[in-house]
Amino acid sequence: MHSTPRRKMLITATATAALLVTGMLTAVTAHAATGCAVNYSVGGQWSGGFTGNVTVTNLGDPITGWTLRWSFSAGQRATEAWNATVTQNASAVTATDVGYNASLPTGASTSFGFNGTWNNTSNPAPTSFTLNGVTCTGTATPTGGPTTPPPPSDPPPPIPPQAGLVGWATQNGGTTGGGGAPASTVTSASALSTALGATGSAVIRVSGTISCTGMLRVRSNKTILGNPGATIAGCGLNISGDRNVIIRNLTFRGWNDDAVNVQESATNVWIDHNTFSNGYDGAVDIKRGSDFVTVSWNRVFNHDKSMLLGHSDDNGGQDAGHLRVTYHHNWFDASTQRHPRVRFGNPVHVYNNYYYANSGYGVASTMNAGVLVEGNYFENVKDPYHLGEGSSGPGSLVARNNHFVNSGGGQAGGSVAGIPYPYTLDGASSVKSIVTGGAGAGRITV
Repeated sequence: MHSTPRRKMLITATATAALLVTGMLTAVTAHAATGCAVNYSVGGQWSGGFTGNVTVTNLGDPITGWTLRWSFSAGQRATEAWNATVTQNASAVTATDVGYNASLPTGASTSFGFNGTWNNTSNPAPTSFTLNGVTCTGTATPTGGPTTPPPPSDPPPPIPPQAGLVGWATQNGGTTGGGGAPASTVTSASALSTALGATGSAVIRVSGTISCTGMLRVRSNKTILGNPGATIAGCGLNISGDRNVIIRNLTFRGWNDDAVNVQESATNVWIDHNTFSNGYDGAVDIKRGSDFVTVSWNRVFNHDKSMLLGHSDDNGGQDAGHLRVTYHHNWFDASTQRHPRVRFGNPVHVYNNYYYANSGYGVASTMNAGVLVEGNYFENVKDPYHLGEGSSGPGSLVARNNHFVNSGGGQAGGSVAGIPYPYTLDGASSVKSIVTGGAGAGRITV
């Protein structure tokens, strides 16, 4: 269809005293029996959801594979994870290594994270953990133990930062998708279309390659997750006038309209860790009064028109005061233009994205839009950002803390409204390695 830095709040407490107070985030250090120590924290929280961070330290003999277990006491559920495989049965949660972090010499630590759901009232930290069956009651540096862990045989892999929901989709009541609804798996276009169009909350898992044409309507309160290798070929997803939708870990290719279209005052949408290539029109287009959207950790390659924000120059009556979108940690990999192209939205937040060899341009602010472009990495991009585009008049654009390699300097001007949500800004010079190591489908476990 054509068309101030985040504060990572960690409040450390003992295991027996860790309770969530409304408006606060909590952390707990569960000290283990001789053998292990665990630090558990809530690093981000929004309506219905939160991000958990876990660091486990081996204080006993070296191990070559690990399983960490704990229980939630207030109905929380772990929904997806990174740097570990996390499953849950009733209140019992099990996290296991993912191969590259299986080896833990004496004194060594490993960290992983997960997204979860909670009841918006109480989110207490777990009070006990076991590592390979041993209750963790030791200290992170045991008496008489090594003060410096022995170096691992291989360098540890980078830990993806900010893997939970950040940005505009946390506002307006937050974005939880299907929440804790039972998951169903679809393997055909007809089954996918039926599941997407059903009323009520749903968690929909896509498995294999689904070939289709046109646009499949997505109704409110849906979480759409790709199993490993899940691909949607030939068609796209249309969120039109609905709200509270999450789309993660899918590969889209060869769509004949848009891959993801958010329109007609749709709100609270999170589009995360997907891969887009070889489509006809927009990879992710957001328009016609839509609002409160986060587009994060996606990769776009072999494609022209990446991400349009705002339908047309004469649609200000519907769009002004809306089109508030966050774009962060996306990899625009030699895609041509619209990363994004913005009309009317203010403030639109474009931070910590990696732009590589974009032959058209990076970001365009037009039609009185206000765009904050910060902490991005531009490599081999002659036109990183500018005001106005084609027949569209200029908007405002504030640029700060960006990193340029063999790239132009960009055009900025005017002022932009303030960002209302917390976020963490990665150093721009590190964004290339962070984003290429974490963006796109297949980089998270969901």
